[in-house]
Amino acid sequence: MTWNVPNILTVLRLLAAPGVAIMFLFFARPWADWFALVLFVTAAITDWFDGYLAREWQQESRFGAMLDPIADKAMVVIALLVITGFSGMNPWILLPATVILFREVFVSGLREFLGSTAGLLSVTKLAKWKTTAQMIAIAVLFAAGVFEHAFLERTEGMDMAMIDSIMTGATPDEVGLLALVQGEAVTFAIGVALLWVAAGLTAVTGWDYFAKAKPYLGDKPA
Repeated sequence: MTWNVPNILTVLRLLAAPGVAIMFLFFARPWADWFALVLFVTAAITDWFDGYLAREWQQESRFGAMLDPIADKAMVVIALLVITGFSGMNPWILLPATVILFREVFVSGLREFLGSTAGLLSVTKLAKWKTTAQMIAIAVLFAAGVFEHAFLERTEGMDMAMIDSIMTGATPDEVGLLALVQGEAVTFAIGVALLWVAAGLTAVTGWDYFAKAKPYLGDKPA
């Protein structure tokens, strides 16, 4: 194993994956939301940089090629678990998250089974777009969590009369609360839509890999 910059970035991204969940264990919200968002986005950016630097500096290695997809999957899986938990098992999040998790496990199993012939399941361009879509969707959903928690903290103890006054136009502070509500709703809707797009791309790439592997899955004649 060679400790060059691209490999170090990949290892840091792998370590950042559980760090996203740990933020909610050691920090109160909304700080946990902010830290998780910043950590996830920073780690996602390194996903582009480590590959780019490895190619530009001719530092591509077997270790990096092995660890890079593992780090990506760890980031996506752990972040989806956190988001699904805090969404209260919202079906609009749970269903695409299930598709994504199923595909990642299934393709990993295919690669393990194929062994030396796993190279035929090398990462495609569409698979790279799939990973990008997943990370953007998750980042937007983390941002929605920031909006949501800020709104819940500031509106603690509000009754329906106060909410009605916000909707009918009131003080600057109430207008700020309304902006938070609208911001959270729009951000969450965008995040969910992107997650469904990512799930669709994930399913398509999973089927593509299965089709490529299918000729190698039959029993050999006696």
